[in-house]
Amino acid sequence: MKGWCFSKGGYTPVYKASGGAWTRSEGKNPEGGLNEKGRASLRAQGHDIKRPVSASEAKKSPKAAGRRASFCARMKGMKAKSTSSETARDPNSRINKSLRKWDC
Repeated sequence: MKGWCFSKGGYTPVYKASGGAWTRSEGKNPEGGLNEKGRASLRAQGHDIKRPVSASEAKKSPKAAGRRASFCARMKGMKAKSTSSETARDPNSRINKSLRKWDC
């Protein structure tokens, strides 16, 4: 699969392996987000992905708390602007599951 990446010299073509485990159900956590296999497939493609931070974990680390606050703000904005009204109210939608996983 061919994509484009912006670098100092301009846009350059980037070839990525398509169909990693993160795109299929085997890489997704049924409770929301990705499971370890899904995160591993993204790391293999060069992404820096970490596991979700719950509210109790955020109390222990200010760095994790900042990551959680940033994620919650970003995803709540995406939920408001990028989803239909049915998806926003559906408790089984991926966005609502991930917001629950992060305790947003």
